[in-house]
This record gives sequence, structure tokens and C-alpha cells, in this order.
Amino acid sequence: MDRYIAFLKVLELGSFTKAADALGYSQSAVSQMVQSLESELDLTLLHRGRRVVKLTPEGESLLPYIQSAVNHYNAMLENVRDMKQLEGGLIRIGTLSSYSSQWLPPLIKEFKAMYPKVRFLFHQGDYTTIPEWVRNGEIDFGFINPDAESVAGLDTILVRTGGHKAILHPNHPLAKQEAITLEQLAKEPFLLLETGCLSETMNAFHALGLEPNMELRMHDNFSVCSMVEANVGVSILPDLALRNMDFNIVQRPTIPPITRKVGLVMKDRNILPIASRRFIDFFLERVPNLP
Repeated sequence: MDRYIAFLKVLELGSFTKAADALGYSQSAVSQMVQSLESELDLTLLHRGRRVVKLTPEGESLLPYIQSAVNHYNAMLENVRDMKQLEGGLIRIGTLSSYSSQWLPPLIKEFKAMYPKVRFLFHQGDYTTIPEWVRNGEIDFGFINPDAESVAGLDTILVRTGGHKAILHPNHPLAKQEAITLEQLAKEPFLLLETGCLSETMNAFHALGLEPNMELRMHDNFSVCSMVEANVGVSILPDLALRNMDFNIVQRPTIPPITRKVGLVMKDRNILPIASRRFIDFFLERVPNLP
């Protein structure tokens, strides 16, 4: 690209010497760059007079293309500078509702205060769809349980672990207990939060040889809570999903406890867009302060 830039500068200033001074090269270096360009094209682009430099007909014909190439190159460099300074960029995240409702709002507010021109796009999914979206390039990274089979071949970062609570209608007989066993919950009409290829709740039941009395399967935490509030059945949800829930329901620990691993999944962190890499680092620094 230096040869194109030198060619245009010679044409602009009408002199190899003046172009060399403007570009910080020697006169011979600028002359060699233009000669190299002409040799590559096998065309003479400039008439070299004693006092003036003019375009040849071939140079006249190719000038718009050379100008366009340099303009696009300069635009690319400007875009790179913007990206490095986060003067733009789109961060595409695959997330579950508990993360997008509890963790991401304050983090995005803080991040955008530093980088106001960065935009975000959420894809709400589960342990099956989020890795698929990473693989096909629909998202840059996503929240996932690193134990999910669907993350095979992808990079994962374990962030932390969380717990679960049983939720019941306040008038349910089991609501009087301080903790509720999975054996007790398995006998009740059960409302399952679907999470894709991995369900921490179902794994906990199956580990005890239990099969819950499945009443409904849903993909949304709020819908599950609404059903429990209506006394349709009982359920188990992650602690994070139950924060700030304004439902008339009761939360109780389960026996045994159920945990959930929280991680990030991506193809290769080193090739992510700069804005996404910056946000991941920002997020990981703030994990200890997250609920």
C-alpha cells in the first residue's frame, strides 16, 4: 500500500522530491516505490519531466482505482483505531434469563459509561442453543454450564457456582418445612425449567433414582414462578433467578442441595472482536461482586 500512497503523493505535489519530504522518505526511495508499482502492473503511470510529473493515459485510467484502494485502506485503519479505543463495536451474547435479568443490566450500564458507542445484542437460549450459536458465529460468547455436553470442542471459562431453591405456594403443606427433600418434591406436580441438553435439577433427581411427577415444562423463570403462585405445582429454580422476584411464593433449600456451574463459552478468545474481549475481561474482574 505504501507504493500507492507514494504514487498519489507524487501526483498531488508534482514532484518526487516534494513527495519524499512529505512522506519522510528519501527521493530515491519514493522513486523506487513508484517504479516497483509500474513494474508490477507492467505499465508506465507517470511522465517524468524535468519540472513536472504528469499522468500517462494508462495512469489516468487507473487513477480512480488507486485512489479508491488508498481510501479503503485509510478507512480500514480508522476503523481499527476506533475498535481499539472501543469507539464502536457490537457485543453479541448468548444468555439465560437469570443472567440477562440479574447480572447484565448493571454491568452493561457501567461498561457503556466507559464506552458509550459499543452496542449489545442478546440471544436468549439454553445449554443446547447457546453453544450452537457460538459455533455458527451468531454470537461471540455465551453463558453456559461448562459440564454441558454441547460445549465439546469449544473454549470454556468457569466463572463460579450457584445454588437452587425449591419454590412452592405459601399454602402448600411442604412450605411449613425449613428444607424439602427431593423425594418429597418428586411426588408433587412438578414444573420443570427447561435448560436444554443439561438439567441440574433432573440430574439431582436421577442421582437418587427419582422421576418427578412432571406437570409442565417451561423455558422462562417468570412463567414458572407464575404457575407456582397459582398453585399449579412446585418447582426448583436457581437462586439467581429468584432474586427480586415479586411473586407470592415460598423459597426453601433442597435436601440434598443442587448446585449450578456458571461459565462462559466461546470458540477462541484470541480471535473474538476487541469489544467482546474487553467486555469479558471487564466481566471477570467483577464476578466476585456479583450476586
